[in-house]
Amino acid sequence: MRRFALSAIVTLAVLSVSGTADAQLNQQQPEALQGVGIEEKLGDTIPMDLQFATSEGDSVRIGDLFEEGKPVLLNPLYYECPMLCGLVIDGMVNVIDELAWKPGEELIVISFSIDPKENAEVAARAKEKYISKLGDTSKGKGWYYLTGKQAAIDSLVNAVGFQYNEIEDTGEYAHPAAIMFLSPEGLITRYLYGIKYDEFNVRNALSESVDGKIGSTVERLVMYCYQYDPDSDSYAPVAINIMKLGGLATLIFLGIFLGLLWLREKRNNSTNKTEVI
Repeated sequence: MRRFALSAIVTLAVLSVSGTADAQLNQQQPEALQGVGIEEKLGDTIPMDLQFATSEGDSVRIGDLFEEGKPVLLNPLYYECPMLCGLVIDGMVNVIDELAWKPGEELIVISFSIDPKENAEVAARAKEKYISKLGDTSKGKGWYYLTGKQAAIDSLVNAVGFQYNEIEDTGEYAHPAAIMFLSPEGLITRYLYGIKYDEFNVRNALSESVDGKIGSTVERLVMYCYQYDPDSDSYAPVAINIMKLGGLATLIFLGIFLGLLWLREKRNNSTNKTEVI
């Protein structure tokens, strides 16, 4: 009877969590966010022959920006993004300021636009804006701001698993917040998510990338494009991600709880059998 009751409780709890999750997912996730996220391609190599334009308007083969012995920090974005991209670059500016490594000397930073309508002039304005935020502006020497045609953009985002959607009504893009780390040979070694990056994590990811070591992502919290909340005058994350984590935590807690009850019942049964004998 006890087992039956316990099973009923667990079944109801799981169904409740699943039902709530499905309902929330269907009600809260906008169509624009469907299919948006990161498909990690650890161990894959990006196509090094893709042609982009620098912020100076010069055509460049992306592989020519890589240098021997220097890891690459790759940042997909679009420069005129009214929401998340500025927060991501601000996070990069802050962590690069903290790093002892300098772009151009110990590492290479590549930001590239996912919007084929953006040109070198737009990239140059973005570069001037964000490089000026660096406490040591010499750290902007090896930070490239690229634009490209749709075919090159598609090839690069597909190679790193960066999945986004264009919102036709506004011309904006729904996209995740993530940066990638590449070895000097273009091997994808690590992903970091969010809008703030810990110096220790970034330094370790860069160190791994130098030798082409592939690091596992322990915490994979994909943050979708933030939405502006006029009431709080701030950016708020899409609620579905928090709900997913809460559901997962609930299931883990239930699993631990069930395991403890099962062990307790097993011990009681063993004690009863011993007493009978």
